[in-house]
Amino acid sequence: MSAATVKVKVINGSGFDLPAYATPASAGMDVRAAVAEAVTLPPLGRALIPTGLRIALPEGYECQIRPRSGLALRSGITILNSPGTIDADYRGEISIIMINLSSEPFTVNPGERIAQMVVAPVTQAVWEPCAELDDTDRGAGGFGHTGVK
Repeated sequence: MSAATVKVKVINGSGFDLPAYATPASAGMDVRAAVAEAVTLPPLGRALIPTGLRIALPEGYECQIRPRSGLALRSGITILNSPGTIDADYRGEISIIMINLSSEPFTVNPGERIAQMVVAPVTQAVWEPCAELDDTDRGAGGFGHTGVK
């Protein structure tokens, strides 16, 4: 079975290739840094990195920006506000808030793959006010309530 597709209008001002799926079963596309020159993140430093991309998602869809697992594992680099959400009515440039959680400086180079982009359908909630909620086995048990098995 192949994945569903949706057409998304895009303006690419980055000078780099558009994000693309690495394999037919990939959920996310790598997004590149559209910086004119290298940006160095010191340990615990963060920066807003432009992508040069502007998109027009169809209504009923969102775009999520997620960390790249390789950058996280090898270099301690991740994305703040993750996953970042791009709403269907946003038309500005997509930028990514990167943070260096390592003890070494990290340099973001022009065109470097810095994040993953996932386009997904959106379900909006309709609140139904009530006086009681259904009982469950868990009830109001919070963090760690189900224990370690």
